[in-house]
Amino acid sequence: MAQPPANAELSLQEQLVAYLDGELDAEASRRVEELLATDPQVRQALQGLDRTWELLGELEMPQVAERFAQSTLEMVAVAAAEDTERSRTEASRRRRWRWVILSASLLAAGAAGFLGIWLRPDPNRQLIDDLPVLESLDEYRQIDDIEFLRSLHKQGLFAEEGGNEQ
Repeated sequence: MAQPPANAELSLQEQLVAYLDGELDAEASRRVEELLATDPQVRQALQGLDRTWELLGELEMPQVAERFAQSTLEMVAVAAAEDTERSRTEASRRRRWRWVILSASLLAAGAAGFLGIWLRPDPNRQLIDDLPVLESLDEYRQIDDIEFLRSLHKQGLFAEEGGNEQ
């Protein structure tokens, strides 16, 4: 028989292993059996695989001490507890950061609102500054010429209220 390609050989070996394990369907089993009947190299490969499985079955099973299984389970339990604690710590840290960010945001919004009101010009400031003029507005309306008022001011006839010169 001609040497099959490597990937076909792997496929044949996989089929022989599946045949030994009884994992092939009826059609695939029939094809392997035909191949076994016609090709002595395939029969020899099947016998080698069968003998290998028999030899593996004759080997002593390693004995694992009860302590080994117990210590392995303890290590798994400790690792799981550490993972749980780490998750809790991270969740707590994230919650804390959320509160810090929320608090800082509220503080910044409050400060911006306060500064916005504090720095905003007072609309009543101009009225307060003009109050002396407004108190005497009726008298000022009786005068037809601003130059007359300026001349009175130069003579010092107006009372100085609030430090404003008009």
